[in-house]
Amino acid sequence: MMDDIAIHALATGSALRALERSAHLIELVAKQDESLLGATLAPGQFDCAEQLRTVTIFGLRTVLPVIGRDWSLNNWDRDIAAMRGQIVDATAEIKALNESDFRGAAGKRVQHQAGEAMLDQSTEDYLVQFALPNLWFHLSMAYAILRQAGVDIGKADFDGLHYYPPGFSWT
Repeated sequence: MMDDIAIHALATGSALRALERSAHLIELVAKQDESLLGATLAPGQFDCAEQLRTVTIFGLRTVLPVIGRDWSLNNWDRDIAAMRGQIVDATAEIKALNESDFRGAAGKRVQHQAGEAMLDQSTEDYLVQFALPNLWFHLSMAYAILRQAGVDIGKADFDGLHYYPPGFSWT
């Protein structure tokens, strides 16, 4: 079982990292063509804008429910300026939290909705089985949409850690 400090580090660290990478992808779109925000991988799937906005939602949703706070996103606009603002606001809200805000988080249960399912999970299961996979799923989908649309992006744009020289290809 994780303790409160580990939960704080895992939840806030992951959320902040994903928000930072989402902001990077938004800037790539802004440099190229805002119409990329409407691109999808498949019919019926969220478009790129909705995937990126959902990263912001899951940034908040990864952290706030484990400390008993609401994760609502107040600005639902889908343009680049609004999405930048959403990320700035979510980042500031998460950065304002400290370890003491997570006191008792390790022993909590998180009741939440996943689609039409109502779930009741331990904090650890909530983070590991639901919140973090969803956070990274939506960032991955935004990345895949942009890559499929021809944006020159690579793994370093996704995680901010890798480096490959210009023109590198695995094939």
